[in-house]
Amino acid sequence: MSADFWAGYISGVVGIVIGNPLDVLKVRLQAAAVSGRLSSPAIPSPSSIPIGPTTSVSASARSCLRPWITGTAAPVLGYGALNALLFVSYNRTESFVNNFAVSPGHSGPGTGTNLYTTWIAGAVGGLATWVVSTPTELIKCRAQLASPRRSSWAITKQILQTGGGVRGLYFGGTVTALRDSIGYGFYFWSYELSSRWLNAERDGGGPARVLLCGGLAGIVTWASIFPLDVVKTRMQTQGVTSSSVVGSGEQGSLIPGSGDRKRLGAWDVAKDTYKQGGIRPFFRGLAVCSVRAFIVNAVQWAVYEWIMLELGQGRKRGPAAARSDIVI
Repeated sequence: MSADFWAGYISGVVGIVIGNPLDVLKVRLQAAAVSGRLSSPAIPSPSSIPIGPTTSVSASARSCLRPWITGTAAPVLGYGALNALLFVSYNRTESFVNNFAVSPGHSGPGTGTNLYTTWIAGAVGGLATWVVSTPTELIKCRAQLASPRRSSWAITKQILQTGGGVRGLYFGGTVTALRDSIGYGFYFWSYELSSRWLNAERDGGGPARVLLCGGLAGIVTWASIFPLDVVKTRMQTQGVTSSSVVGSGEQGSLIPGSGDRKRLGAWDVAKDTYKQGGIRPFFRGLAVCSVRAFIVNAVQWAVYEWIMLELGQGRKRGPAAARSDIVI
């Protein structure tokens, strides 16, 4: 396997492990059916868990942590592969496109010659991840919202047996592909742009530059596609019980009425969401998501760049090169 495959895989797993608690909160905020009935998720506090002769401290700790790591199995297994596929597809596409679009001042093909090709390569890379991201997102979101809690494997088996088989795992695939293509286009574009600006202004910047640029790239990405992600989440979680999300404690579909009729498509979900509160529901959870995005992507890019450097594939860009590369 290539260096960028392993760097992408490992950095993807690290990102999921770090960011899953906030991702649980983001999904629950997005899936809340009516803003007026939204309450805090049913997450037990340490003081609410009795510790007696038959209850160990470690068992109490596990009870507190379990809701925040719900749905981790699917993305840990899937997102490592997704991230590996993303970076391999991005790097290969950018090299291919740059063979035909070389910016002035460059004598031959290379990566990162302008930010148009960076965005295109990122979009192609994001589209390539669709085959992994759609089932991973579907299982993860349902696991995070299921009440009572269920494992990722149990949800997968249920979909395969009663939810349409393999095809059922790709429910919501179109909006997921659109989200990933647009989002990853801006992901790599914003990382490259901020990297070149900081390289030009601060003579490199070292690890701090990678952390800052990675974090900014995460925020830009989610800001660009958050309404699509809300639609995707609500579409994929139709029929999932939501007692831990809805304040009344009732169990019901996240899209009102969806449990009694055919599952809604992306456009119908978007219209129903708009009817519930206008534009606001499309951005519910964005603040939590932005915090998570900065932390996760800062660490993820740092891990990726470090592994690539250790494997002899790191990018060495001096200030002069960075200045000449800023072609938007």
